[in-house]
Amino acid sequence: MIVLLKRRIAVITALVLGVISFGTIGYSVIEKWNIFDALYMTVITLSTVGYEEIHELSTPGRTFTIILVLSGVGTMFYALGAGARIIIEGEIREIFGRRKLIKKIAEIKNHYIICGYGRMGKIVANEMRHNHAPFVVVEKSPEILASMDTDMLALQGDSTQDAVLKAAGIEKARGLIYVLSSDADNLYAVLSARELNPKLSIVARASEDGVERKLLRAGADSVISPYYIGGIRIAHTALKPAVVDFLEFATKSGNLELQIEEIKVKEDSKFIGCSLDKCGIRKDLGIIIVAIKRVTGEMEFNPKSTTNIMKGDTLIAMGEIKHLREFAKVVGKT
Repeated sequence: MIVLLKRRIAVITALVLGVISFGTIGYSVIEKWNIFDALYMTVITLSTVGYEEIHELSTPGRTFTIILVLSGVGTMFYALGAGARIIIEGEIREIFGRRKLIKKIAEIKNHYIICGYGRMGKIVANEMRHNHAPFVVVEKSPEILASMDTDMLALQGDSTQDAVLKAAGIEKARGLIYVLSSDADNLYAVLSARELNPKLSIVARASEDGVERKLLRAGADSVISPYYIGGIRIAHTALKPAVVDFLEFATKSGNLELQIEEIKVKEDSKFIGCSLDKCGIRKDLGIIIVAIKRVTGEMEFNPKSTTNIMKGDTLIAMGEIKHLREFAKVVGKT
């Protein structure tokens, strides 16, 4: 669409410049006028303004004027009309596109809101896409917003403002991710978001030391420090390369051989009260339960085979994608 629009604009520009150049050169050659006089005569002729001739025209000059009027005026009107259509169509398309976007965002629920679409925001959005998780991006910069994929739900605005967060559907959202470049903006935004939706799961980015505690006090559920995590990752890569390779292999999006997922045990699940060995999770599906997060928040790592699955548990499971999906469905069955 963009390529076609650029092509149409180029054709219109070429037509206008071609007609004006044709008239200017014609008057210069036939009447021996200077370039400015020839250009002036061409413009008033093509625009049908009707001013008197700046110099008396010869018979060949009048003949050329007739040709210029018959061919050039029609070309100019066509070019100007086509240009107007492009502008009007573009405005109409933008209006309908905005309405369609607002309608989609109004209908979405149980989604994530990603505030900030910088380098980290792009990575978060790509990961959400890989996991087929619904999300809305809130970005302040119109230039960054224009560079985003057209099929991505996105809003332009300041994510520290309540009105913008409401437009992104914060009351119906499942989680909110703040990856703004400023710690101060992240802190203020977390305060606003927590007030608008007390049940919202909020993950925030922290760049400076000491900001993590402030973000947690402001209402963030989790705070991520990219520099700290990056430093730990570099050290582990040097000290424990095999472990890092395994974790990257198990958590990389798109890996069909092995994945680590968290699976929520539904309230009506038949596995409630059942021990891991009796459930047949490892035997039937080849899935390993790495850890269990209890409803109290307590985390049990490497649970024993006799450990019982309780109501409200979140199972951290490792296995093949197809088996994990099958297990996620079975967990909720009665």
